[in-house]
Amino acid sequence: MASEHVSESTTDDALVASVLKDADGATVVEQQYASSQTRYHRVAVPVDGYVAAVSAAKDAGFDMFVDLYAVDHFAQAPRFEVGVNLVSMSANHRIIISTRVPYDDPTVPTVTGLFIGANFYEREAYDLFGIDFPGHPDLTRILLPDEWDGYPLRKDASVGAIPVQFKEGSVDL
Repeated sequence: MASEHVSESTTDDALVASVLKDADGATVVEQQYASSQTRYHRVAVPVDGYVAAVSAAKDAGFDMFVDLYAVDHFAQAPRFEVGVNLVSMSANHRIIISTRVPYDDPTVPTVTGLFIGANFYEREAYDLFGIDFPGHPDLTRILLPDEWDGYPLRKDASVGAIPVQFKEGSVDL
């Protein structure tokens, strides 16, 4: 688990500050990986400033897209979190830009125009969580069959079960 060191909208890091200069309502937290001394910044922005913050990060030198993730914070509002993990190769620096969206409108603008690698990650979040990414070039299911009903990684999704037939003479281990 990462440990928090700063929980303000300001930072002493010039690279991160350049990303935040036009990000209204952004908060930044400096964190450290539990398994190393590596530090990174987590920037939370409102959904309407998400693409602008990712674009500002790219312009600031965060030129390597690592991944995009989605999280269902079931008991919290807004419920869903979407974040993008970026690295500045020249500065050897990492940043995570995230936003939160509500259950009744799980919509986050696509960042595939900035990082084409986000394409399949956004499709995965759409497929498994039901988060819509307007502007995405091909927002279709990627892991589940087209006829699948529901979103299995939502915490309120039914677990389901498949009956198992045991052969005579089997033992429980």
